[in-house]
Amino acid sequence: MPGKLRFGTDGWRAIVGEDFNLENVSAVAQAVADYLTEDRKQKTENRKIAVGYDTRRLSKEAAQVISQVLTANKIKVILSDRPLPTQAVSYAVRRYSCSAGIMVTASHNPARFNGIKLKGEFGGSVESELTGKIEQLIFRRQAVKISFAEGRKKKLLEIRNLVSGYLKFIRAYLKMPLLKQGRFKILVDAMHGTADSYIAQILKATPIQTTTIHQDFDSTFGGVKPEPIAACLGPAAALIKRRRFALGLATDGDADRIAALDEHGKFISPQQILALLLLHFIRYRKLKGAVVKTIAGTSLIERIARKHRLPVYETPVGFKHISLLMQTKDILIGGEEAGGIGFKDYLPERDGILAGLLLVEMLIAQKKSISALLKALHQEFGPACYLRRDLRCLAKEKVAVKTKIAALRRLKNFLGEKITKIKDYDGLKFYLASGSWILFRLSGTEPLLRIYAEAQSLSRAKELLKEGRRLVSP
Repeated sequence: MPGKLRFGTDGWRAIVGEDFNLENVSAVAQAVADYLTEDRKQKTENRKIAVGYDTRRLSKEAAQVISQVLTANKIKVILSDRPLPTQAVSYAVRRYSCSAGIMVTASHNPARFNGIKLKGEFGGSVESELTGKIEQLIFRRQAVKISFAEGRKKKLLEIRNLVSGYLKFIRAYLKMPLLKQGRFKILVDAMHGTADSYIAQILKATPIQTTTIHQDFDSTFGGVKPEPIAACLGPAAALIKRRRFALGLATDGDADRIAALDEHGKFISPQQILALLLLHFIRYRKLKGAVVKTIAGTSLIERIARKHRLPVYETPVGFKHISLLMQTKDILIGGEEAGGIGFKDYLPERDGILAGLLLVEMLIAQKKSISALLKALHQEFGPACYLRRDLRCLAKEKVAVKTKIAALRRLKNFLGEKITKIKDYDGLKFYLASGSWILFRLSGTEPLLRIYAEAQSLSRAKELLKEGRRLVSP
């Protein structure tokens, strides 16, 4: 069965009860153990892995099985004693000098999915080259296990609270004296995921009033996909309208992505958040460095960077590409279109909880409403109406869809506009004469074809999406 399980853009994901089962989880854990055993850079006596899990069905059991397999292979394990954000595992990897981290999660995928993310010793997502090597080891040999009692007896297993140190780390990064000047209310939608009430806990020492909804752990996520997009945040938007919050924040299932709502309950896209935080870091925190965006990211980032004479790097979709640059370059901020953002002098990792708190910090520093800051952003750097549409694309349909997308390369014009440039290193992206663009890309984490578009007006962005869907529909 070698090669049956594949890691996508951000880890391995599969449907619970089908490919995601404890037998396959054991096989993945054994492959990780075999890789560490065969990696000559790893000293046997120092091999240690931090293991965490989210609130999904089978997550805790999978984390326990992973721990049993790793300890049977004489690898020390630090296992979380509770569901926790993915980035808390990344922090634990750094804090405890681990060789790697394993997080059981399917992130923002629907509740029927679960999966595994792998973290490197640097505290961030590992590159495709490494996951490719681990894939080749899956099912190569039978997984071995020992009991928790035996793991403890051999001093190979430790169960500990991995959240408290992570929260302390965030507090040290924030401008807490500034946050103590806040005098407004914010709403946090934890989406039944691992964000829990952590934003409220951090802000407890400030006058800011924090209300958290959907903080209870629910493996079904209340019947809503745990993705912080407008379609999933209706209750939060309605509550903001009724109770006059200054800001709404939302994190995904494993709390490493962020989205926001303004004081009127209007959705603020991750692209706008990235642009606002970039300006906050430049103008308030007085920091410099390069900026990283993905091919699906807004052109606003390039405009801001150009004005402030900052280098810009563009990567394929997937935070692992941003993480690699954060390890090798002086990066100020890096973000992906879905709300994963990383920051200078932090982990080379995205963090939805930190990003949300930085938005709060920004509001206090600027002494303006979030809607006013967005208005000023577009007045200074021009309009950028960004939209995404997800189309169902099953495995059996992918070949036909890829063929249709490839055929689009023959186009010279799109909706009456000249195509000025094409990029095809991750999907197919057309740049148009007006500065608008459209991107067709198959998701690496879900059975979806994603179509992205950005234009100077919302109506034009909608037109681009509509035409894009027409061109690839059966």
